[in-house]
Amino acid sequence: MPNPSWRPSATFHALKARACLNEQIRAFFAERGVLEVETPALSQAGTTDPALASFSVVLPEGRRYLHTSPEYPMKRLLANGSGDIYQLCKVWRDDEYGRRHNPEFTMLEYYRVGFTYQRLMQEVAQLLQLLIPHLQPEPDILTYRESFLHYLAIDPYTASDTALAACAKQQGLEVQSDLSRQAWYDLLFTHCIEPNFAPDRLSFIYHYPAEQAALARVKQEQGYWVAERFEVYCGAMELGNGYQEQQNPVANRHTLIHGNQQRKTAVTVDERFLSALELGKLPFCAGVAIGVDRVLLCRLREKHLQHIISFAWELA
Repeated sequence: MPNPSWRPSATFHALKARACLNEQIRAFFAERGVLEVETPALSQAGTTDPALASFSVVLPEGRRYLHTSPEYPMKRLLANGSGDIYQLCKVWRDDEYGRRHNPEFTMLEYYRVGFTYQRLMQEVAQLLQLLIPHLQPEPDILTYRESFLHYLAIDPYTASDTALAACAKQQGLEVQSDLSRQAWYDLLFTHCIEPNFAPDRLSFIYHYPAEQAALARVKQEQGYWVAERFEVYCGAMELGNGYQEQQNPVANRHTLIHGNQQRKTAVTVDERFLSALELGKLPFCAGVAIGVDRVLLCRLREKHLQHIISFAWELA
């Protein structure tokens, strides 16, 4: 009996819009002399980030992980002297499915040698203004701390855990179990701050707590250690995550090993990536990863990711 679920989940209008979007992205980087590259989707090593789950396959020669981001191999290219590079590719993240999530999605990741993360924020704003024409012209730019002070009237760095819990309760959030400090941060930010970001306007949040640095550099700011990284939103929807890339090989190794220790299931650490940093030289650079499907969602003013993907996860 024929399967009725053979039709695509996206309209031809969405498919054409995606093709146009990809052309604009490539033209944007061609004008700036940024090289398009391709790196493997399957790797012998996985991401050690405790917040990300990789799909994997077992082959005769061993386990291979589908990449959650092309970050590690792209940084190997940078350490070998590639200069400015970008990549449009499919990535995979397990346990991510919903109105704004699909386990398989398209990512734009790019690196600019010699850029500060502030300069990269400006370029990301230019790119997104091009790709989402109805955006308001001036983005909102706040530090992580300023966003808490502005929207919740609480300082995330000086407030006690009890004060953070009281703030959550005041905002109508009922949490039964005790949370770590980072979990309180995440809960308040995602449920009480993100929904307030202006629709049809970009919002940049930067200087996250140092504990959320991942592979970004850290520095002291007003007496507190903060990560030199940013996230960019369109309304309440996160579109991208950018770093001032950590060049120190020892710091990068510590981050990967520590992250692997925090995971429920450890993965193979990418020693080739670490060797590139230790034996090569990662240049001073800033990089960003942007969810292309979400950009298209904003461009078309759609609400469900499945409407702009050729075949949604359950139809693949």
